[in-house]
Amino acid sequence: MAGLSIAVIAHNRANQVLQECTSALRRQMQVVDGEIDHQALRDVAIVHYDALKEMAGRRSFSLAMINSAGDGIVLSSINGRTETRTYAKAVRAGRGIEVLSPEEDQVVRAARLGRGPVVSMDDPLPDYGTGNGSSAPSAHV
Repeated sequence: MAGLSIAVIAHNRANQVLQECTSALRRQMQVVDGEIDHQALRDVAIVHYDALKEMAGRRSFSLAMINSAGDGIVLSSINGRTETRTYAKAVRAGRGIEVLSPEEDQVVRAARLGRGPVVSMDDPLPDYGTGNGSSAPSAHV
């Protein structure tokens, strides 16, 4: 019985990943077929969150600005009571060149999938390999 449950879960997960990949490829094909500037920013998403235990109100944020090739930047602002830290990380082909925090990874995936401009950390986006591993220190200062 456990094996069947695992198989159903794996099948559902594979279908979800397939749908998301198809959606991303369809968006890329729209660029190839049209007269679009490939360097122009086209996918934008922002996520607000509480990065520090001392601050509530979701004042910290990460903003992804990506072109059709998946290249661009992620800007993150970690806001505390006495200071604010701002980070900029490059994104190439939909992946961070540096390790991305979970929030940064979420906003890049949302932008690439056309789910912006405003997303939540609770939005169900698949983790199918666009992430870069563990959290970056910048998200948990």
